[in-house]
Formats: sequence, structure tokens, C-alpha cells
Amino acid sequence: MSIDVNNESGTEVDEQAILDIARYALARMRIHPLSELSVIVVDADAMEQLHIQWMDLPGPTDVMSFPMDELRPPSKDDDEPPQGLLGDIVLCPEVAERQGKDAPTQHSMDEELHLLTVHGVLHLLGYDHEEADEKAEMFGLQAAIVDGWRAEKGMTGPSPAPTVS
Repeated sequence: MSIDVNNESGTEVDEQAILDIARYALARMRIHPLSELSVIVVDADAMEQLHIQWMDLPGPTDVMSFPMDELRPPSKDDDEPPQGLLGDIVLCPEVAERQGKDAPTQHSMDEELHLLTVHGVLHLLGYDHEEADEKAEMFGLQAAIVDGWRAEKGMTGPSPAPTVS
């Protein structure tokens, strides 16, 4: 799996953990090991510009996903996953820090960035949360991936509750 993490935010983030959880999420979703993903960490001003340009919404947001080849997880366990460019995930640590502090289960900016990375991966794979049933599926899968990664890393305590909208 080729995953690039580029921090342009000026905020110190755990880039290795972002890389690790992205790799874990893609493996868990059975994405071809030669697929490519880019994760870019930006400041609030850059995120706000992207949010306005692509969503026509004011203010910075937490995560944005820009799919390329529209890869999807294989439908059956024995299907061969397609290879390709997944696309880009853009994260904003300033928004992540605020969301982590405001969450019912308060957590760190890095823990929120882990959650947002998985959220972004799932969006690249075609998952959405516009409808109640889609939201339940996506957020359930997101929690299972974050919990699995945290367990694999030996992290204790409750996983962050979804704060993304």
C-alpha cells in the first residue's frame, strides 16, 4: 500500500499513526495492496478555502475526501480487489482538536485525527452518511476499524465517539 502523509498545517501531528491507521483501514476493507492514497494535513485557512470551493460551505471542516478511481471493497471474500488510486484525504488538526475537546468522550487531537482518517478512507470507498441507514453502516464500520486498530496497538480506554457530521 502506498500512502503518503504530507503535513502542511504547521501543527505537530502523529504522522506515523495517521499512516498506520490508514493502512489498517485499507487492509481491513480488503483494498488492493498496490493501491495509492494521499493524506494531506492543512491549517484552518486552507481547509476553509477547500470547503468553500468544493462544498460551497463557509468555515473550515474536519475532513474532506477526494476520490480518484472510485475503488470499492470486493463484494465477496474470494473476489480479487481492483488496484488503483484511491484519492486524497485532507485533515484539519485545528478542527480536530476542537472536536476532540467538545466530544462526549473527550479525547486528544491525534485520536480525533485517527477517527477522521478512517472516516475519510470510508468516503473514498463510497460510504456516506446522508441517510440514517447509511450513517449507521458507515459509523459502525468506522468504530469497528478504529477499535480494531486501537486493540492491535494495545491502546486502552474508550475509543473516541464519532464527532464528524
